[in-house]
Amino acid sequence: MSKTQRIALLSSGTGWHVADLCRAAAALGHVASPVDFRRLTAGVACAPQPLADFDAVIVRTMPPGSLEQVVFRMDLLQSVAARGVPVLNSPRALESCVDKYLTTARLAQTGLPVPATVVCQHADAALEAFTALGGDVVVKPLFGSEGRGMVRISDPELAWRTFRTLERTGAVLYLQQMIRHPGWDLRVFVLAGRILTAMRRRSSAGNWRTNVAQGGKGEPVTVTSEQADLALRAAEVLGTEAAGIDLLPGPAGQWYVLEVNAVPGWRALAPVTGVDVALELVRHVTRRVRR
Repeated sequence: MSKTQRIALLSSGTGWHVADLCRAAAALGHVASPVDFRRLTAGVACAPQPLADFDAVIVRTMPPGSLEQVVFRMDLLQSVAARGVPVLNSPRALESCVDKYLTTARLAQTGLPVPATVVCQHADAALEAFTALGGDVVVKPLFGSEGRGMVRISDPELAWRTFRTLERTGAVLYLQQMIRHPGWDLRVFVLAGRILTAMRRRSSAGNWRTNVAQGGKGEPVTVTSEQADLALRAAEVLGTEAAGIDLLPGPAGQWYVLEVNAVPGWRALAPVTGVDVALELVRHVTRRVRR
């Protein structure tokens, strides 16, 4: 009988995903405990060592905070990983995927197809990019997920107002060419270099966004070899062991890698596909624990 492992679930609360991981851990004979990312401390040449009571770590969220707080949290994860404790996903992967610009740039640098994207820091440059990208763009927060904060803009006056407002808040302006799609995309869940499962996400009536959190509907799908190759390559480029890869079909049948989520959810994916994602995640991370 395998040894009981203690798993820290780094989060900012006890939501559905945390509860599901706790259930899965118990089913496999392990103990998973939620740990508030914002309450962690670390000692140097003295106690406490961060997360010293745990055998493995699963990161469920990266809470918003100041630059200092975010950098410290990533440093803390690096310290934990350096002790040989499995961290899912690795600090390097989290750093790459939490930043949409860095994600998109790294994918493009390795030849993976991504939508034309311009990232800038002031409204004048954003207005120029709006025109260069065809006058139909999706503006996204640099950090964020589940489609929150995204807006499609195809009107020059609205573009001017939006970009000026974002500039005044100190936001980075991330503009992506709107890819006209058939009203659906794919969410492919990659785990340990293999396709765990996938679903097609259909947008609700009148909504161009396919995210289930924004009203999209999921249905099971078997990905093609081309789609699987894109998803696996994207996960590898970003260094993710567990990732939610969003693939978007273009109007001419081409495929784009739209997102790589290093803290992927499965609340819709698991019931749609019948795959116990939480169980697979716990099984994977506990196998990596040093015996």
